[in-house]
Amino acid sequence: MKPRIGVIGSGEKLPPGIQAIAEKVGGDIAKKECILVCGGKGGVMEAACRGAKSKGGVTVGILPSLEAGEANEHVDVAVNTGIGLARNALIAATSDVIIAIDGGVGTLSEIALAFNYGKKVVFVSNSGGIEEMFRDKGFESEVRGMGVHYSDAENAVEMALSLI
Repeated sequence: MKPRIGVIGSGEKLPPGIQAIAEKVGGDIAKKECILVCGGKGGVMEAACRGAKSKGGVTVGILPSLEAGEANEHVDVAVNTGIGLARNALIAATSDVIIAIDGGVGTLSEIALAFNYGKKVVFVSNSGGIEEMFRDKGFESEVRGMGVHYSDAENAVEMALSLI
């Protein structure tokens, strides 16, 4: 089975630099013939899916509602769950490893769930949001049993694959 790499982060409109990071990560996931798993909506999720599709990749969006058409246009497989934010547990459980870009409390919940499932998380450096919070608090690799790793956008997918 192809590795499934989760990409999590802000669902809001992104500054150009963060959008470019997410697109690069998505494209790299596709180049490595992995499946991109995300929340399927806007922001980081949409940019990563766009990047993956530009390189011929496969994208899965695990969505909070039952509404048809909720997924961004770059999602190949839309999974409408109808369970709201509880869908974050499905994103964490489905992914073999997680890459976090920017993000706030929703992203934090996905990270916490990933840790509970024993999954490793790669934080993309200089992407803001949650990455800054973890780094500022001094979290480093394997602190308290959590798989916390940092990488630049250029090497995030390689690092993620090395952790599976």
